[in-house]
Amino acid sequence: MDRTEGAEPVIEVKALTKRFGDKTVVDHFDMAVPRGAIYGFLGPNGSGKTTTIRMMCGLLTPDDGEGECLGFDIRHQAQEIKQRVGYMTQRFSLYEDLTIAENLDFMARMYRLDRRKERVRKALEDLGLADRSKQLAGNLSGGWKQRLALAACLLHEPQLLLLDEPTAGVDPKARRDFWDEIRRLSHRGVTVLVSTHYMDEAIQCDYIAYIAYGRKLSDGPAAGIPAQVGLVTYKAEGPDLSALEAQLKEMAGVEQIARFGASLHVSGTDKPALAATIAELEKDKRYRWSPQPEGLEEAFIYLMSQSQDNFSGRRPVK
Repeated sequence: MDRTEGAEPVIEVKALTKRFGDKTVVDHFDMAVPRGAIYGFLGPNGSGKTTTIRMMCGLLTPDDGEGECLGFDIRHQAQEIKQRVGYMTQRFSLYEDLTIAENLDFMARMYRLDRRKERVRKALEDLGLADRSKQLAGNLSGGWKQRLALAACLLHEPQLLLLDEPTAGVDPKARRDFWDEIRRLSHRGVTVLVSTHYMDEAIQCDYIAYIAYGRKLSDGPAAGIPAQVGLVTYKAEGPDLSALEAQLKEMAGVEQIARFGASLHVSGTDKPALAATIAELEKDKRYRWSPQPEGLEEAFIYLMSQSQDNFSGRRPVK
């Protein structure tokens, strides 16, 4: 059973809309986020992910729509929400000429936190920074800077954590360690909203909302997203995949072809038509065909291809 199943919504918003000039960057967005969930907002750059999250948490006032976050009205009680939110931006924004400990102490002083020394000590220990506490922030690798930024976000013991492209530019081990810490926070009841366009971050989330050009195309438990889209996928392996791809583009039931290393993933929503096409192609014994389980990446490629750019008015080129 999903540990967040049946949990009360910590965020519930309806019809959130934001315009900049004559462009609608978020268009009537609805969502409910269970307490303690890790909720990923996936989509291309400029799709409205960060704007949506900021409105949901009272950091940006919507032009239309309403909602509550942590029991407070996002329009009229934004200050109450901000006091309970930790926000980690993509860009490292602490002081590089201060040590790790000095940065955390400065942040605690700036926010006038009580139990300042205790909070700093706990943050250093929880994020594995105690042994490096006297090291200058400017000399840290990307992964250690990431830990320091997260520690600073947690000083005031937030109930809600916002992560904007949190692991951009860090090595795989640092990324894995970071997500281990995020899951520990989630199990303690902290709700986490993650903005990303990386699939390997999205699969770490309990729930996913896919946003393209200001509109929510799909959302729900991560494991259930591919079934919502309804794609059927086959994998092809063999020689000269480029020629096979060109042939497939003209065949019935084929709506999407994606290259994955030394194989092609061929997808469509018309199961009988696609199955008939694959049966015909299986006569060429140079290629090996196998059905693939429903996958997030194929689903999101498909959703993106069906969406319309709200700035240019065009769909992406397939």
